[in-house]
Amino acid sequence: MIAFLGQGRMGAPMARRLVEAGHEVTTWRRSDGVPVATAVDGADLIITMLSDPAAVREVLTAALPGLRPGATVVEMSTIGPGAVRELRALLPASVGLVDAPVLGSVGPAAEGTLTVLAGGDVAGWREVLGVFGSVRECGPLGSGAAMKIAVMSALVPAQVLLAETFAYGEAHGVDRNALIDVLSGTPLGTLAERLRVPSPETRYSLAHATKDLELGAWQGATMATAARARMREALAAGLGERDLTAIAGHTGGGAPRSRAVPLNLSTIPATNGMYSHAVRAGDTLYISGQAAFDEHGNIVGAGSMEAQAEHVFQVVSRILADQGAGFEDVVFIRTYLTDMEERAALGRVRRKYITGTPPASTTVEVSKLFMPGLLLEMDLIVALPR
Repeated sequence: MIAFLGQGRMGAPMARRLVEAGHEVTTWRRSDGVPVATAVDGADLIITMLSDPAAVREVLTAALPGLRPGATVVEMSTIGPGAVRELRALLPASVGLVDAPVLGSVGPAAEGTLTVLAGGDVAGWREVLGVFGSVRECGPLGSGAAMKIAVMSALVPAQVLLAETFAYGEAHGVDRNALIDVLSGTPLGTLAERLRVPSPETRYSLAHATKDLELGAWQGATMATAARARMREALAAGLGERDLTAIAGHTGGGAPRSRAVPLNLSTIPATNGMYSHAVRAGDTLYISGQAAFDEHGNIVGAGSMEAQAEHVFQVVSRILADQGAGFEDVVFIRTYLTDMEERAALGRVRRKYITGTPPASTTVEVSKLFMPGLLLEMDLIVALPR
């Protein structure tokens, strides 16, 4: 049996490919309300296709009680080799691990024409992975993840470069279509054609492209670092859910950019429309009070300060990661507790996430919070990295 732990645009067509190939597949999504450990119980192969390293770590941690000895986890998200090493330390020695991120978007996922970049021992699962497309074995564990980041470190900056080329041409009276016609006869022709008319369908979201570039912009990578700055500007302008090709219109100018940009991620429970989860103003991020409730409005970890605090910190970590930040960038935390005697339980969780110089903090006790059963609420101010 295969357990497919996925979400977003890529997950559904990939899971469907497995079913059509005759495999017995159990699928899991956050919105299902099924515990991850239940979804993986009895599975020989567990495939993860999630949004970022924090999400993969969270989901596989929750899956641990259900993983049987001898099972194999195939991690197909784009998380980088460092995160793969962390997963190997997280998983029991009796559970195998393969990293196998893919090249391609929603169309190739549905057609089974992705390129699977596999790291580790894939001998027992090559045929299954072949359902998604061609399998390229890259080497030992982590090499597939490293290959994916290396490739995206070229492809994403190249599209930013072309967007800036279009902006230069526009500023000097060069017709964009004529410029693309000329570029089509060069090695950049394929990418230039892709940017001629930005895709109305999100095949590879700008938010995911930025996340991939964050993983690849290592110290000394001048082009990737410069492209990352452009991508962050586009994110702050609210283009995260648009296709990456939208970077062409953004870089070329257009409507004035809002000084305050609301941010509401699809990977955390939606708001009630009366507030935004976070607002970015320049290089400062203001995160609204976060509490432990799921997408159905139900309390997570009822009665347990540690469980609720863990949920809150996980949600905050996703908001931070979306903006290329981490807990080391947090400058202020304000926490509201319904019982100050629970500070020690909160502190045990907090120390897992805030490991360096502690930020400025305020903790206050309140008689109640906005939803009965909530034990804490936390808001933050973050200095975003340039």
